[in-house]
Amino acid sequence: MLTPGPDHPIDIAPARTRWRAMYGDHVIADSGDVLILTEANYSPVVYFPRADVSMEYFSRTDRHTHCPYKGDAAYYTILMDGRFAENAVWTYEEPYPAMEAIRGRLAFYPDKVEVYAVEDMLVDPKHPHAAVDDIVQHTDSGSGASQRDHWPPNVESPTRDGGVV
Repeated sequence: MLTPGPDHPIDIAPARTRWRAMYGDHVIADSGDVLILTEANYSPVVYFPRADVSMEYFSRTDRHTHCPYKGDAAYYTILMDGRFAENAVWTYEEPYPAMEAIRGRLAFYPDKVEVYAVEDMLVDPKHPHAAVDDIVQHTDSGSGASQRDHWPPNVESPTRDGGVV
């Protein structure tokens, strides 16, 4: 076990905005409680709390890796809409003491899952998922109910006598 220090700094900080993870056309994680882990000269990694992730699409794999600073990582494969992303998600269930903040949280490989700050859409209205995201949040989550309240009707229903409701 190695401890982060000046030669290998690791910083874990709460994000200042909401973050989402999207697989295909589905939001699979949405949280205002993510942690951003910045390690040495690696790209920052977004860690989502498990409670804010759609775990029903994940299956545990046999893959394990070891980081001398964080501990042992376990992996999940995503299976959704007949597509799968093998070992696309990792977690540190028993991290070393210096990394306790990421215990049980989940991170996604960015080449398999799109992870983005929701605020990006406010800054850039041409964000490729700006329109799709609103639609996805109003569609069936797989349980038979939409993920958000239904939109108000944009038409009136006709009645038997020719009037409208």
